[in-house]
Amino acid sequence: MKRALVTGGAGFIGSNLTHALVDDGWTVDVVDDMSNGHLNLLDNLSYRVFLPGMAEIYEAQKQRTSKEVYVHECDFAHPVILDRIARKQYDVVFHQAAVPQVSYSVEQPTKTTDVNLLRSIELLHSCVGNVDKVVVASSSAVYGNTETLPTTEETPRNPRSPYGLQKSALEDFCRLFGELYDLDTVCLRYFNVFGAGQYGDSPYSTAVSAWCDAIKHGRTLRSDGDGSQSRDMCHVDNVVSANILAAKTPNRLMGKGYNICCGERTTNLEILQHLTGAFPTVEVRHAPWRPGDVKHTLGDWSAANRDFGYQPIVKFWDGLEKTLAWWELK
Repeated sequence: MKRALVTGGAGFIGSNLTHALVDDGWTVDVVDDMSNGHLNLLDNLSYRVFLPGMAEIYEAQKQRTSKEVYVHECDFAHPVILDRIARKQYDVVFHQAAVPQVSYSVEQPTKTTDVNLLRSIELLHSCVGNVDKVVVASSSAVYGNTETLPTTEETPRNPRSPYGLQKSALEDFCRLFGELYDLDTVCLRYFNVFGAGQYGDSPYSTAVSAWCDAIKHGRTLRSDGDGSQSRDMCHVDNVVSANILAAKTPNRLMGKGYNICCGERTTNLEILQHLTGAFPTVEVRHAPWRPGDVKHTLGDWSAANRDFGYQPIVKFWDGLEKTLAWWELK
């Protein structure tokens, strides 16, 4: 039975991944400081929450059940977590924790660099010699405002925000750790992930979740710019599948970056027109462009397919219907 640590495992992507890993027979530990996490996203799982160090006391007294998820409520670089890694408690670390908002990274470059890069390097270092593989959440933001569409992994990285730069630098560290310490890592460049479990009540929420939240609570939908920006919208089920496939592949990927996307793009205007058609009472409010945002994204997923068998299993419009259903809007 494989053993996994999911950082940010009570967050949007991490919770979906945790559910899938348990269903797939893994023994799973979650670490989440709950700054963006929600325990209710782990509902329908058997889980137990521990403050730092308490899991060790519990383990000394009681045998763990096969499907019991341990949730460590602390920072992913807490000494207790790093010690568990050093004691070879995990086969794979899925590093999903981050401060993910581009606009927030523009406002807070120091704070976000601390989490997204410095603490992440500390986590990587603890994994050297102690785990089989680290699967790292990266981002299409590493490409910046590229005009090369569809974007392949050969496209030069040119991040236009602190967040994109942090992810790009973390990829470089992953490759370096492979060369220096023989640590096998893989970096998954997510393209605009959406789906169940993504809340929309923050100024930094992604567009689909923010619009669903607004519809749910009778507010206007904010449209940044003229709505012509387009995104390769990737449903969370695709991202979860990519993580598990990358973890299971016998190939040593050694810090390579891979696009995790759908290979199709949709404009904000198209999505808004669909939503206002489905919910005729909804109003749209236009706002300025957000600093640091790129104009268009469109990825090529063929390299991930070649090296570990990834392919998108949920297309955008089907994923949108699933997301609306999670919001109880269908």
